[in-house]
Amino acid sequence: MAEEIITYEILYDILRRERSRQELQKLDINFFNDINKYIKEKKAILEDLKSKSSIFAKKEIEKTEKELINIKKIVKEIYDKRESKILQLALSSAVTNKIQDGSNLLNEEKLIFDGLVKFLKDSRENLLNQLLDDEKPKVIKSEQESIKTVRILQPIPKFIGDDLNEYGPLEEEFIASLPIKVAELLIKNNKAEEI
Repeated sequence: MAEEIITYEILYDILRRERSRQELQKLDINFFNDINKYIKEKKAILEDLKSKSSIFAKKEIEKTEKELINIKKIVKEIYDKRESKILQLALSSAVTNKIQDGSNLLNEEKLIFDGLVKFLKDSRENLLNQLLDDEKPKVIKSEQESIKTVRILQPIPKFIGDDLNEYGPLEEEFIASLPIKVAELLIKNNKAEEI
C-alpha cells in the first residue's frame, strides 16, 4: 500500500472523525509509521530553521514550534480516542465471548486488543466465575514478568511464535511488547533490540 502523506489538516480530520463516531475509523495500515515520519520531518525543518539567523527565520521557528506542539496534541488525542474504543471492544468481546469487528484495528492496536481480551477473560474466569461457584478467587498473576519490550530494527513479516500466537507484521522502529522467548529470538537474529 502506498504511503499516505500526512498533513496537519489530515490529522485534524482523523481526530474529528474519531471524536464524532462511536466505532474505530479506518486508517492507513502504516498510520503510525507515517505519523513518525511526519514528526521527524517537522523536527528536521525546525532544526534547519534554527541554523539560520535572520528575522524571518525567527518567525518561522516560532510558527513551526507551535505547529509541532499542536501536531503532538492531535496525535495524542487520536491515540486516546482509539485506545478508549479498543478498551470497549475488548470488554465487549470478553463479556459476550463473541469476537467483535476489529477490521479497523491497526496491527499495533490488534496486539493491544488481543492482550486486553485475554486478560479480561482470565479475570472473569478467575474471579467472577469462582465467586459464583462459591470458591475462593485465585490471585491473577501478572504476565508482565514474561514480557520484553523491543525496538524492531528491520521490517518483519507475520510469523507464528512458539506460543502459537500470530505476530506482525512489524515495521522498522516499531516498539513492541512481546513474550520473552519471541523477543529474544528477534534480538538473537539482529531483527530487534531490547529497550
